[in-house]
Amino acid sequence: MRQSRAPFYALIALLFVAGLSMTWLRHKTHDVPWLPGEKRQVWSVEARVEFEAQGEPVKVSLAVPQTQTRFERLAEYTASPGYGLAFVENGRERRAEWSIRNADGPQTLYYRLDLLVDPSLAVADTAPPLEAPSNLFDDSPHATSALHLLDNAVERSADNFTLARELILEFNLQKQSAGFLEQRQARSRWLKQLLNYAQVPAREVKVLTLEDGRRRQRLQTYLQVFQGDHYQLFDPRSGRVGLSPNQVMWEYRSGSVLELIGGSQSDVSFSIINQEIPVSQGLEKEGDHFSLLEFSIHSLPVEEQALFKGILLVPVGVLVVVLMRVLVGLRTSGTFMPVLIALSFIQTSLLTGLAGFLLIVGVGLVIRSYLSHLSLLLVARISAVIISVIAMVAVFTVIAYELGLNEGMKITLFPMIILSWTIERMSILWEEEGPHEVFVQGGGSLLVALIAYLLMTNDIVRHLTFNFIGLQLVFMALVLLLGGYTGYRLLELRRFSVLGKGD
Repeated sequence: MRQSRAPFYALIALLFVAGLSMTWLRHKTHDVPWLPGEKRQVWSVEARVEFEAQGEPVKVSLAVPQTQTRFERLAEYTASPGYGLAFVENGRERRAEWSIRNADGPQTLYYRLDLLVDPSLAVADTAPPLEAPSNLFDDSPHATSALHLLDNAVERSADNFTLARELILEFNLQKQSAGFLEQRQARSRWLKQLLNYAQVPAREVKVLTLEDGRRRQRLQTYLQVFQGDHYQLFDPRSGRVGLSPNQVMWEYRSGSVLELIGGSQSDVSFSIINQEIPVSQGLEKEGDHFSLLEFSIHSLPVEEQALFKGILLVPVGVLVVVLMRVLVGLRTSGTFMPVLIALSFIQTSLLTGLAGFLLIVGVGLVIRSYLSHLSLLLVARISAVIISVIAMVAVFTVIAYELGLNEGMKITLFPMIILSWTIERMSILWEEEGPHEVFVQGGGSLLVALIAYLLMTNDIVRHLTFNFIGLQLVFMALVLLLGGYTGYRLLELRRFSVLGKGD
């Protein structure tokens, strides 16, 4: 007696209804847009402060930004159980200060800032007082070398901005002198002192690059150079002028980013996530608790939200694999290997990831073919392949660095174990089925990975999966529905093309 499929289809219908209802409720109740760009853009930045307390009173001071050009401070809040908290302002300098009478062991403090993007917002700034660079007046070799670079730059400059540009260029041209100076202190510090010596107001600022979904980001040091009431920002390494639209000045008073009393081994890192909110919510008064949902992943710390933003894309890749295997009939190396490859492409960029994957797997197959002649046990053979893959990644990364191919260094983001198993599976397939099947399954895996990558990096898809958690139930329903398909696949229809030739 054939088992009824009614409960199965009822489950699929229930998942569809539940998922679509949650999605509609999210849109209707919380005014979350269907498409990105319909609302105001908000960058949520979370600073994570970690240190080791020493069993005595602790005071922690973190530089926090004010409203500035292109970015309005929308809301801020902290997570610091047991600590007192105050925000101290001195002119335009603003700091968050935590304090506690006694603390011991590892400590973690959180500060979150929501920045509303407003391209029309412009905030003026004043030049800092000139600093007397006392170490440039001595007769040390460092002072002589630094002043020589300044003299060369002055001859090719016309104003404060061109002097800063030419001085950075001089550091890049005179690499031996620059390296000698940087043994004593950072390049940005030398640039600031030399400009001050030339009566040019300048200071170091700390800049944060806003990249959606990034975790454990660090601040970069830029040079702010003034000429009258105007200023320009310079990258002290490349000499590039100005900030990109997704860069924000975090500390801009030549002060320290983090100060700690009563502890050691302090560190601060930043997690960033991009969100779309209604205009009405963007105009809420500063200091209110900012939340898109009362109870959801959006209430988690930004670092965890950034992690989930990538995880929630996995069902999209899984759905692509099911469609291509069940309906199209495409063969892949491993069931969900294409999803892992697509995730690696997201981390490395498509061209770099594709080239790195082909390079490592190609060389790995050669190494694996040699190991097959040694009659090793499976565990030992896989272990040898893993070690070989790690060595290859290290070698290719060093080569890319020496050739100046910075994108090539991202090859380290590939999952080593997955690459090793891919090499092992393809090697066995080569021995059992021949090279043709290896190319068929390998090509199928890359094709599915490419389609999954294009969908998973699409702004609309990323927006929907992150903001509408109910879509995960819809993906589940679609996968179950496709799982019950027993008809012909598209690639199998070519077998019947001969029948049509007789008509």
